[in-house]
Amino acid sequence: MLLDDAAQRVLVVVAHPDDADFWVGGTVARWTGAGVEVSYCVLTDGEGAVVDRRIPWHEVGGLRRSEQQRAAALLGVKTVRFLGLREDGVGSDPHGVREELVRVVRDVRPDRVVTWSPESGWRRFLSRHPDHVATGAAVLTAVCPAASGASAQADAGDNEGPGPWAVQEVWLFDSSRRKVNYYVDITETFDRKVAAVRAHVSQIRNPDQLADRLRRRIAPNTAAAGSAAGRLAEAFQVLLTG
Repeated sequence: MLLDDAAQRVLVVVAHPDDADFWVGGTVARWTGAGVEVSYCVLTDGEGAVVDRRIPWHEVGGLRRSEQQRAAALLGVKTVRFLGLREDGVGSDPHGVREELVRVVRDVRPDRVVTWSPESGWRRFLSRHPDHVATGAAVLTAVCPAASGASAQADAGDNEGPGPWAVQEVWLFDSSRRKVNYYVDITETFDRKVAAVRAHVSQIRNPDQLADRLRRRIAPNTAAAGSAAGRLAEAFQVLLTG
């Protein structure tokens, strides 16, 4: 396994704008602060979810893209790709999504890919949006073996494009507790995580309470990681692809 901040390039693939910042924003800030190049790939525009229902539906996608770009900039992420898939539709064409992701992986050429766990489970029902599960599954099949070997559709008409690429690690978030095997201390970057999540204005009720909510949300990781009281951590299931 690579050291926490030893990767040169990291690709974070999520289903909706704000997924990355809510779940791994502190870790991303830590990596970019250490000079790691982090890119986001967001599969949908999250057009189905806003706090203020007065916002016209046709404006939601553009609004959420703008919020994601601001949040990413706050964390030091310089590149955000949007695939523009329909929300709730990531799993409708798994082959097509996989091939799109193969192209992204080959273009970014990351040492590490971060994404949703593809597990379903009643204990984590509220976070098991179908798009989350489908994203995790699509990323895993894109990383191994498709991106590192022959992928006819991704290669079609692109003979001079980036060739196969072997990702070294996949880091899954929102895995079941028994499968988590790595924690990243984000105590020093927690404020940047809060600022990035706060940038998703269309998603945040009671923004003054946001820091406390995020702190409570990740508090169980402190004990699980064996960290000292007051420390904050984000949890991952790290998979080696070799």
